[in-house]
Amino acid sequence: MARMKDIYMNEVAPALMTKFAYKSSMQIPRFDKIVINVGAGDAKDNSKVIDKIIEEISLISGQKAVPTYARKSVANFKLREGVKIGAKVTLRGERMYEFMDRLFTFALPRVRDFKGINPNGFDGRGNYSMGLKEQLIFPEIEYDKVDKIRGMDITFVTTATTDEEAKELLTLMGAPFAK
Repeated sequence: MARMKDIYMNEVAPALMTKFAYKSSMQIPRFDKIVINVGAGDAKDNSKVIDKIIEEISLISGQKAVPTYARKSVANFKLREGVKIGAKVTLRGERMYEFMDRLFTFALPRVRDFKGINPNGFDGRGNYSMGLKEQLIFPEIEYDKVDKIRGMDITFVTTATTDEEAKELLTLMGAPFAK
């Protein structure tokens, strides 16, 4: 289970240390957390949708998801403040590395016509965000029990200060970036 953390400690950290010529091992970028977020616009009409989303994200991540609520009322979307509109989960430590391993080795190769993840998803501060179109690429989700195909946003939060450092960190960890 600790395979990805071992890869980071034994291979990735020394490679980053030599490439970027850090003076201290504390300067080496590392992963802080991974946030998985699913928004559901149809949840305002049916509250059972959020329960199903929480169940699916919990299966995928191995950790209980929490609902997210609307912060403002928007009349055009028929949305009121405080209504459940999605779910999210924040992974840290061992679960974070385990999820990253499953994402890069099992789930992403199952995407149809997969050419790699978009290398333009960096925010300028060393964090990377990507979107998935469906939750069916994860082996934990059973096709027959899915009521609706939903996408999700996955954000990798790192301690890297530049996008170049973060991209090198993700690449060395096995992220399949598109060429």
